[in-house]
Amino acid sequence: MWWFQEGLCALPAALVVWTSASFIFPFIIAVLLKHVDPLVPYISDTGTVTPEKCLFGIMLNLSSLLGVATMYVRYKHVEALNTEESNVIRWNKAGLGLGLISCFGLLVVANFQKTDMIHMHILGAVLTFGIGGLYILLQTIMSYKMQTPVHGKRIFWIRLLVVIWCFVSMLLMFVTSLILHFIFKGSTMAKKLHWDPHENGYTSHVISTVSEWSLAFSFVSFFLTYIRDFKNIKLRVLAILNHDHLEGPLHNAANEERTPLLAGAL
Repeated sequence: MWWFQEGLCALPAALVVWTSASFIFPFIIAVLLKHVDPLVPYISDTGTVTPEKCLFGIMLNLSSLLGVATMYVRYKHVEALNTEESNVIRWNKAGLGLGLISCFGLLVVANFQKTDMIHMHILGAVLTFGIGGLYILLQTIMSYKMQTPVHGKRIFWIRLLVVIWCFVSMLLMFVTSLILHFIFKGSTMAKKLHWDPHENGYTSHVISTVSEWSLAFSFVSFFLTYIRDFKNIKLRVLAILNHDHLEGPLHNAANEERTPLLAGAL
């Protein structure tokens, strides 16, 4: 049996691979078509002009669905552990809510492009990475609380390092974006796809774009830490058909037990 066939570990792996591809493939197309500069453009700039704009939106929409599925399975996994920590139970519910908001933000980023509706695009980015950052922070705290019965300290330290990486990237991006906003007064930043190395603000631009890519991959990489936990999770689907219109023994057997058509269990 291959590693991705064990339990549901293929789910977070698919989320990481697909989301990374949704950033990389539009970037390659945009550079080849000379729509953006090769030296680290903003991620949103690589999804601004067709045809990469269409690919960017489609792939991120699917990423949001994979994110919802992964976060829900994580929620059910923690819930199934029956931990006695009341804080963990509350944090688990809060984590699911934060995760769903983050996935919704990714949908907003995918469907409201930077040059069309810049305010909606920024709102989506804040929901994705801002709320998403709180999600992975909360999951790391929960990991610390559950490290003895669920996993060792190694997973906790890996998650903590990824969280630090994420928040450092977020801070750098925020500071440099503010600098660029004051330099350009926010008037041309949304439609600026090409930069001259000699123009004012270029250094801040490079730091900002590198920080954005770093933020995106640090956030996505966090879900790689779910793979080991998801190996022990199996999904069962039970289908029971109720034939009320039949007569005889089959009719009586169908009436003895009435359950939903589909029932899943972790």
